[in-house]
Amino acid sequence: MYKILTFFFLLFLTIGCNNNDNKHKNIDEIQLSNSKKTDNSLKFAIVIHGGAGTILKENMSDSLETAYRNKLEEAIKVGHEILKNGGTALEAVTNAINVMEDSPLFNAGKGAVFTHEETNELDASIMDGNTLNAGAVAGVTHIKNPINLAYEVMVNSEHVMLAGNGAEEFAKLRGFELVDPYYFYTENRFQSLQRIKQKEKTELDHNGKTAFADPFIKDSKFGTVGCVALDKNGSIAAGTSTGGMTNKRWNRIGDAPIIGAGTYANNATCGVSSTGWGEYFIRAMVAHDISAMMEYKGVSLQEATQEVIHKKIPALGGDGGIVALDKDGNIAMEFNTAGMYRAYINTEGELFIGIYKEE
Repeated sequence: MYKILTFFFLLFLTIGCNNNDNKHKNIDEIQLSNSKKTDNSLKFAIVIHGGAGTILKENMSDSLETAYRNKLEEAIKVGHEILKNGGTALEAVTNAINVMEDSPLFNAGKGAVFTHEETNELDASIMDGNTLNAGAVAGVTHIKNPINLAYEVMVNSEHVMLAGNGAEEFAKLRGFELVDPYYFYTENRFQSLQRIKQKEKTELDHNGKTAFADPFIKDSKFGTVGCVALDKNGSIAAGTSTGGMTNKRWNRIGDAPIIGAGTYANNATCGVSSTGWGEYFIRAMVAHDISAMMEYKGVSLQEATQEVIHKKIPALGGDGGIVALDKDGNIAMEFNTAGMYRAYINTEGELFIGIYKEE
């Protein structure tokens, strides 16, 4: 009897040990699987632009070029630090754009260009690729950081776009401090307007033509800033902010605040921020078109951006550029102008800063 009991006891221990081994094995497999998922989710990247146009090295002083490169580096690193610390793509986008909005170097926020009436009218938009929610403001004149108000429209209103006085009334209700319009005054932007007005007047006096076909004036609409980011959770966000076109009239609004033209983000495909001749970017719905090509045709980010920027937009007669980032962290910075202020930090942590086409 004793021998029989001993046999069953040993059998029970053996089965129990095997079950424990299997449990440990299953736990190890789950942990390994989760580890692999975590590794994939830790992929993050960010790309920015500060406008495209006839940006030539021979027209740029060494000190001004250094100033642009330093500010681009500051903006990209601010956004990247947020992503590295587990922040969201939306946080990275707004904060990177804030750096450029607060600098007089770019046509957004502090450095916004002047309208024909010698005022500053600012536009911005932002989009969340996870939810496809979006927010935008247009024609605001007292908002220090328009991208922040666009974000506020997205998360705290039932609307996508607010404009002019209504947008500023909403800003006050949400606790935004309205700044004096003189905050946006910069001497070089003001003098640019005066030169364009004089040139326009001269042409009208001589031949009755408007000056909008003149290359100098055509380039006066570039300088928009934008950002696209991919965070550790796999979410993409895109944002764009601008002062619009120098000498614009009649509350003209370009592509920057228009979802699908100046800004678009979709976690399934990519995020895009545009800069260029807004009228053409609206007609081509540039940002959404790039995403749609990826979604419906299955092409890569690079193929889609090249098709739209180097074929579709020039065929219409427009020019400009985009920065974009896909769900895998691939980066595109395409433009059909002489230059575009741009920077990225990719998924490997590599920093790039560029201004001219040949870089």
